[in-house]
Amino acid sequence: MDTIEATARTTGQSLPNLPLRLHHHAYVVKDHEANRRFLEDLLGIPLVATWCEKSISRDTGEEMEFCHTFFGLADGSALAFFQFADPKMYERTQAKVPAEIGHYDHIALKVDDPTYEALKARLNAAGETFRETNHGYCKSIYTNSPDGLIVEFTCDPPDVTEIDALRRADAHSELKRWLGGDRRVNNELRHRDF
Repeated sequence: MDTIEATARTTGQSLPNLPLRLHHHAYVVKDHEANRRFLEDLLGIPLVATWCEKSISRDTGEEMEFCHTFFGLADGSALAFFQFADPKMYERTQAKVPAEIGHYDHIALKVDDPTYEALKARLNAAGETFRETNHGYCKSIYTNSPDGLIVEFTCDPPDVTEIDALRRADAHSELKRWLGGDRRVNNELRHRDF
């Protein structure tokens, strides 16, 4: 690790700080409850947030309903999973040759505000394609590695502790509600300024 850190400091322009930790790693699942039983009941990794959403797919132009669950790790990072209401979306997001819609599989690294802004400036200066999304509970920059790995750099809002407490309190009931067919959106924070 010392070699990697030393190399990172001596090759090119350094970021203000390296990414702080993994924010989350996302994956698409067919059955949230089977996944929850495996992760939480069997492995002991707790369900800490369930986000129920509707949005227009930038890939298909159609409205999609999805549920995004997070299972917490000790350092504050998470394993995250998507389930779509439409079973066809599951098929279309599977990396068989590769997935027709593959951007749901990505790795997210937590960064602080100066690093977030520095990354945007670097990507712009290099002419690299990226997109920025304000999820409300975090804001993110997405870019692709040369081999197609989607890398997300995520910055949390100042009130992340309050948001975390809210979603921890209703993670199970929101997942149960969504799985039961009640597809109301529970993310009222999307696109807020922070």
